[in-house]
Amino acid sequence: MISMIAAIARNRAIGLHNKLLYWLPDDLKRFKSLTTGHTIIMGRKTFESFPKGALPNRRNIVLSRNASATFPGAETFGSLEEALAHCPPEEEVFIIGGESVYQAALPLAHKLYLTEIEDTPREADAFFPPFSHEEWETTGQQTHERDERHAFKFAFKDYIRKEGA
Repeated sequence: MISMIAAIARNRAIGLHNKLLYWLPDDLKRFKSLTTGHTIIMGRKTFESFPKGALPNRRNIVLSRNASATFPGAETFGSLEEALAHCPPEEEVFIIGGESVYQAALPLAHKLYLTEIEDTPREADAFFPPFSHEEWETTGQQTHERDERHAFKFAFKDYIRKEGA
C-alpha cells in the first residue's frame, strides 16, 4: 500500500531551497510515529536535506537517475516503479518527497497523510501536486491552534482514495 506524507501550505507549497517551509514539532512527531518501522521513498534532494543522513528505524530508499550514486544507510533505485517492485505489496510504503516523487506517486497512492498549514508562504519552489477532493475521502482530522511552539494553525488530515477513483 502506498501512502504519501507531507506538510503543505494553503497553496500546496512544501519547500524552498531544499528545506522545509515550516518547523512544527507536532508535525515532526507525527511523521516519525507514522513512518517508523516502514519503508520511506524519497528523491535524492530530500535525502540530502537530512542533517544526519538516513532516517533511523526505517528502510530508506532514494530515487536517483545516477546509477553509481550511493547514499549511506539507504538503498538506491532508478525509478519509483523499480523501488516499489522491491517492496512487499502488503507493506505500507511512505512517499516523503520531493515534488517530482510526489507527482509520480500520486496516481498510485492509497492514502494521504497531510499536515495542512494555515499559511501561504511568500516564497516556495517545491509544491505538492494538486489532487481532487472528488477522488479522496477524509478519514481523520485533528486541528491544532497556534501556540508557543507552533507559529501557525494547522490540521492533520488523513485521506483515503475513494473506491473506483
